[in-house]
Amino acid sequence: MEFLTPLGYGGQVIAALIILIGALLLWLVVRYLIARSVTRVQNGYSVFKKPHFKWAQPALRPFDSARRVQRAETIGGLLSSVAAGTIAVIAILMVIETLGFNIGPILASVGIVGIAIGFGAREVIRDAFLGFFITIEDQYGIGDTIEIGETVGVVQSLGLRITRMVDEHGAVWYVRNGDITKVGNRSQGDYIAPPPEPSSAAAESQA
Repeated sequence: MEFLTPLGYGGQVIAALIILIGALLLWLVVRYLIARSVTRVQNGYSVFKKPHFKWAQPALRPFDSARRVQRAETIGGLLSSVAAGTIAVIAILMVIETLGFNIGPILASVGIVGIAIGFGAREVIRDAFLGFFITIEDQYGIGDTIEIGETVGVVQSLGLRITRMVDEHGAVWYVRNGDITKVGNRSQGDYIAPPPEPSSAAAESQA
């Protein structure tokens, strides 16, 4: 913004305000686009069923409304958070540089702090990444009967960090997505329950 240079420091402040306003407008546009996409997915629009979107159909196949709504909200929330963070960081760095400060040391400090936070929150980040892929790959969703280890239950909610399920006895289980290495989905495919094992009294009578 060289046209503001003759104004001196006041011009720098005005340029910084313009950058902040531009970042805010950009965020509003991005949020609108994300919200519109989420609404289209929640309403079951068939844009992804077109021939040139065949590659996306396995991950976007039709499912019940509650499941579709939660998947759309989860992915939309993640995209909104990433977009907001990215725009905010870039805008702040541009403002600092516009005001005449050297951002080199700041970037170095941010890098060190980011590494420290990454080590401290690596489990949370791992849970969030795995929760995102569980959602986008449709491994399971609301209402599915799944088996995680020795626990079998119906999925009540699926978040980026936690999967909540209820077993046959009514106990509510909270499972971290990062702890899930293998999951069986009894609602997908043709699951057949194994026959009940004979009781000890029946076994003695047969003997």
